[in-house]
Amino acid sequence: MIQNLSNLEEKIEESSAWQKAKEFLNLHIDISDKISISILDILIVITAIFITTIILRILLKAFTRHLPDEDKGKFNVVYGYFRWLIYLVILLVTLHSVGVDVTAVFAASAALLIGIGLALQTLFQDIISGVFILIDQSVHVDDIIEIDGKVGRVEEIKLRTTRAVTIDNKVLVIPNHLYLENSLYNWTQNGTITRESVSVGVAYGSDVQLVKKLLLQAASTHPQVLSAPEPTVVFADFGESSLDFKLIFTLSDSFKAQFPKSDIRFKIDELFRKHNITIPFPQRDIHIKQQPK
Repeated sequence: MIQNLSNLEEKIEESSAWQKAKEFLNLHIDISDKISISILDILIVITAIFITTIILRILLKAFTRHLPDEDKGKFNVVYGYFRWLIYLVILLVTLHSVGVDVTAVFAASAALLIGIGLALQTLFQDIISGVFILIDQSVHVDDIIEIDGKVGRVEEIKLRTTRAVTIDNKVLVIPNHLYLENSLYNWTQNGTITRESVSVGVAYGSDVQLVKKLLLQAASTHPQVLSAPEPTVVFADFGESSLDFKLIFTLSDSFKAQFPKSDIRFKIDELFRKHNITIPFPQRDIHIKQQPK
């Protein structure tokens, strides 16, 4: 009998403690006339943010594990900005899910967020494109790229822009969103060695075997043309005014390809003159018909 009374008293005390804890958790804090939040709601929000933090850290490690240390620093800057935006979204969604009326907050911030979003649309596009570049490593410093008809050697990759230097030593600042809107040609993705070509036409009736020999001589004697793979000549076409040939050769620095290509053209002209090979100009036969009187 005494044992039963003792157990009953313990149950009453436990029930009383649980009731007090429940009353404490249900204690509401009025932030405004329309927004009221309880202690339990605050604990749920803290738990949601804690779980979100763990997930974001896992995603950050997954995205940056293969990045160089310098690029990791740039990515962390973007991560810092977007983390707070995600926290804000999680906060509002969690409060709404636990029954807190956040309509007033949404209504007050909707117009502001839309205005900011429209004003910063291009900026966000640039930053997101910069993140994609850092993650997929499609462009590196010292790569030679061609985009929108412009060619440059990459000097620096930032979150918003890519800085490159052209062959004329002019600085080319490329907004990163252009990578999403245009085709990007990376000349050095497979290495700095590239195949280049010089086209030339000779007069009909020329000795084509001699032309091939002279073209190969012009390429092989240039110090910047690699011996392997060997230069080759392609008989491209029977043109309207000439027999068209293409001299193909390999260079170790494609960024400055215009200079050895110019030297090779000078050499071709010299050799052709020595061997009486004519480079024709376009010709047209005009027939004049007289109307009968």
